[in-house]
Amino acid sequence: MAKGPRNHIDILTLLCVLALMALSLGVVYSASSTYAMMKWGESDRLLERHAVKVLSGFVLLFAAMRFDYHKIRKLTKPVLIILVVALAITIALGGELKGAARWLRLGGFGIQPSEFAKFALIFHLSVLISEKKEAIRNFKEGLLPLLIWIALVSALVLRQPNFSTGSMILVLSFLMLFIGRAKISHLALVVGSLIPLLAIYMMSAPYRAQRIMSYFGHGSESTAHTNYQLWQGIIGFGNGGLFGVGPGLSRQRDLFLPESYGDFVFSIVGEEYGLIGTVVVMGLFLVIMLRGMKIARNARDELGRCLAIGITAAVTLYAVVNAAVTLGIVPTTGLPMPFISYGGSSILATSFAIGMLLNISSQTDMHPRLATVKAAAQPQQPAVGSVY
Repeated sequence: MAKGPRNHIDILTLLCVLALMALSLGVVYSASSTYAMMKWGESDRLLERHAVKVLSGFVLLFAAMRFDYHKIRKLTKPVLIILVVALAITIALGGELKGAARWLRLGGFGIQPSEFAKFALIFHLSVLISEKKEAIRNFKEGLLPLLIWIALVSALVLRQPNFSTGSMILVLSFLMLFIGRAKISHLALVVGSLIPLLAIYMMSAPYRAQRIMSYFGHGSESTAHTNYQLWQGIIGFGNGGLFGVGPGLSRQRDLFLPESYGDFVFSIVGEEYGLIGTVVVMGLFLVIMLRGMKIARNARDELGRCLAIGITAAVTLYAVVNAAVTLGIVPTTGLPMPFISYGGSSILATSFAIGMLLNISSQTDMHPRLATVKAAAQPQQPAVGSVY
């Protein structure tokens, strides 16, 4: 099997990602300027930090794009073990934000290990699925080792507590098992056992129960207060109308909408760029999804196929859920909008993953190099002295 870049990367996927990164600079600046001015006296304080993270993600994307994805076979297990340890340390010593220990502080920097563990688990599951092949249909010897890794990572993330990320890790993991051709009966048994446990976990904390009650329109003033961020986000969409109020002219960012530059940044997109702007953003994610699926179909081996599907699903599913949250379609979660929300861990982890997706595309025959095409088109000249 030939390894290393064979052809060109999928340029359309790269352009969509770069467009989202570029858009995030303007949106994050607008969404954070009022808050930054009040807290630090500098309206561009968070923009500067975000720009550094976007630039770092840009560099990481191109580095991963040049890294042969076959070489991750020996790396996924030790990397995942390191991140499992980091998750455990985060729970014990990590910085607490809004009652959850999700951040690990290293000097003046903070990282969110769950964002990296999510992709590390997808990568390791892809390696295991490609190695086990049909053996995955055997529960004890094939499926169980994969379930142990899934349970370990998701349990640590849920323990932080971080229900939204933990549940998304479970959804993505079982999607990987499904495309890895695990038995449907085995998956149904495991999922059926998990649902009541997750329901109990979800309702065990008052704030999570309030979110659910608020979503279904039940509760008192406390649940109405829980809905405040959502209503302010919807007001932002309403202000934007079809064409938006214009870049930098958001009113909701003036401390009306909490986390306007984070989890609810899509509301600022809707307010400033209108319905057309939100459709363009979701259209970019749609293109990424379609190209990712095409890359998976054209992958040269099972590892590439699984990686492409896992990466594509993680990026697009996060985008869909974040948009659905800001529109009130699903209960409020803490999931970021990929490439657009303020936050270094998400940008870095997702950029590396997209770089790997582009490396997979370069090893397909989707975009053959021009020299190869020309050589194939030219008739072969017989060697001197050859016999017909």
